[in-house]
Amino acid sequence: MSDGCGAPAQTATAADIDTNGQVVVAGKVRGGDGPLGGAYVRLLNHGGDFVGEVQASPEGDFRFYAAPGQWTVRALHRSGNGEANVTAEGPGLHQVSIAV
Repeated sequence: MSDGCGAPAQTATAADIDTNGQVVVAGKVRGGDGPLGGAYVRLLNHGGDFVGEVQASPEGDFRFYAAPGQWTVRALHRSGNGEANVTAEGPGLHQVSIAV
């Protein structure tokens, strides 16, 4: 369910992802009490430009298929915002945790 903004809801956990030779940036949004579902998670390139957005699953999980490079992942939630950087040097799963 996308909540009207066009961001697809996430359903699979990072452990369920078969990267199939692709770069996958995936992780979890966490709040003070643990995983934080429903956050909008944005992928920004090395220049800070918006690339994509998804809605975290009820367990806080998210994923993006991306190109190799430097990425910023930003989570926006009614309880706060947070971000983390990740370097994806090549194909595979690149995990990141975002504290909100």
